[in-house]
Amino acid sequence: MHSHSQAAPPRITVIVPTFNEEERIEPLLQQLREQGPDLELLVADGGSTDATARIAERWARVLPGPKGRARQMNAAAAHARGDVLWFVHADSVLPEDAVAQVRHAMEDARLAGGCFRLAIPAGGLAYRICDRWGNLGVDLFKLACGDHGIFVRRSAFEAVGGYPEVSLFEDVELYRRMRRYGRVRQLRPAIQTSPRRWEDHGPWRVTRTYLLLWALYLGGASMETLERVYRNVSRRINEQKESGSPGLTFRP
Repeated sequence: MHSHSQAAPPRITVIVPTFNEEERIEPLLQQLREQGPDLELLVADGGSTDATARIAERWARVLPGPKGRARQMNAAAAHARGDVLWFVHADSVLPEDAVAQVRHAMEDARLAGGCFRLAIPAGGLAYRICDRWGNLGVDLFKLACGDHGIFVRRSAFEAVGGYPEVSLFEDVELYRRMRRYGRVRQLRPAIQTSPRRWEDHGPWRVTRTYLLLWALYLGGASMETLERVYRNVSRRINEQKESGSPGLTFRP
């Protein structure tokens, strides 16, 4: 007599990179825990000087390490026990069924991973260029930024060597490399990301910078070129800001 049982759903490890996110980390972790009581939650903290780690410990395992988003996420992935790794930014608000969406998507063995759509909860054309055109870009080019909540089969993540430890576009590079090991899929629900980068530095200024960097990346520019352009743009923006105001801290 043969029993026919369905394969167990994939176990998901959520990895949240943080640096001084005390105002935002708890709502995200609480949302994740409510949606997925069985999730493994890892917070990869890059040396926060505020209460981020103390708050996160109520909900997740906190793994302190050197600052650098790619390094933080790779270090946490090495401790993960899940079959699927899901990387979520601390300033995200998830769709109500986000965990179920990831679980269902990854039941398709052909899929290496995927991401969500992105929504920026602010009005204005600059924001719509960044979220709606960004979502279209994921569909067209099969490339996604970390704000989209990238999830990946652990086997594929390890096969590509994890995140390249570069200073920008590490998430885009990971998503591109994932395609060697299976399909990628952008799910229909949207993750909301905080508009704080746009508000802090000016929505059009941030949008123009993103568009420039994306155009260079899609045109085949080297990582060294991208980093040089980013440093130059950052310096100019900082010089334009009023004396005593915070410098440019956003990253694509």
